[in-house]
Amino acid sequence: MAFSPTSILVTGGAGFIGANFIHSFITNNPACNVVNLDCLTYAGNLKNLAAVENHPGYRFVKGDIGDAALVASILAEHRIDAVVHFAAESHVDRSISGPEIFVRTNVLGSQVLLEESRKHWQSGTVADFRFLQISTDEVYGSLGDTGYFTEETPLAPNSPYSASKAGADMLVRAYHETYGMPTLNTRCSNNYGPYHFPEKLIPLMIHNIINRKPLPVYGDGLNVRDWLHVRDHAAAVETVLKQAAPGSVYNIGGNNEWKNIDIVNLVCDLLDGRLGRPTGENRSLITFVKDRPGHDRRYAIDASKLKRDLGWEPAYTFERGIAETIDWYLANQEWVSEVTSGAYREYYARHYEGAAQ
Repeated sequence: MAFSPTSILVTGGAGFIGANFIHSFITNNPACNVVNLDCLTYAGNLKNLAAVENHPGYRFVKGDIGDAALVASILAEHRIDAVVHFAAESHVDRSISGPEIFVRTNVLGSQVLLEESRKHWQSGTVADFRFLQISTDEVYGSLGDTGYFTEETPLAPNSPYSASKAGADMLVRAYHETYGMPTLNTRCSNNYGPYHFPEKLIPLMIHNIINRKPLPVYGDGLNVRDWLHVRDHAAAVETVLKQAAPGSVYNIGGNNEWKNIDIVNLVCDLLDGRLGRPTGENRSLITFVKDRPGHDRRYAIDASKLKRDLGWEPAYTFERGIAETIDWYLANQEWVSEVTSGAYREYYARHYEGAAQ
């Protein structure tokens, strides 16, 4: 029997994936209340949600998932019957230079959110309940040239970021096994699309090409990722929330593997035409830099379980998705300028401009 939430709590909803999920979910479920809890770190921006901020069922709360009293009050006041947990520190490079905040947010923060959700669920305030943990394929570690991650693949994280997400995943499993709490877990491949903070590969390349800055590519550029459009991810998350059996784990992938250097070359070529530059000019900006520690060689998701059980598969082709993404960034340079100021600008100068010289 399908689950039909009436009031959901979205954590990290001002970030890239969370904001796209809120846009999609409100469009599909206009009568459902949506509470967005976000502490607005460097990667969160309320302008990502300008189109829905006046929707009668939407409310934003600034706060931390580790604040137990705040989380409890939101769950009770809004009679929350589903928690969709996106909030996380998510940039691998930052986890290498400063792992503590990743453990504090991704593990301890998730435990607080789980515990308050458990109390709320066991109080009987709502008739039915779901807790959906949004995770990553990085918890599985690295693949060789062949094979795919399935839901049965053992967790083998290789960076502080992926280790912290694996820790949260294990807590979610434990809350289901120990307390019978109706939890769900999704693990997705690399996302791309609008509102993506420009420290990640695709938006960083677009931003740097526009501004004729070096395009830093780690190592030999042959690391492989499976790319998933963020709107396909949002649709998959909603499908799992409403249709999956409690205790389930589902991989979400785009069936779309690319080497990093091939992605960079493609973005360069597409922007040559859009910016009116000679063919190959943008590729001349590519600069290979020292590889980062623990850089996984290949990720590839087997999402056949999700298609088989729940009927979901990606709607976007990569050709359509990457073209729309580039056009979105070109049309939203004011947004890009805003989010790349301040704390990010300092980080960018230290980790990218310096490395690329």
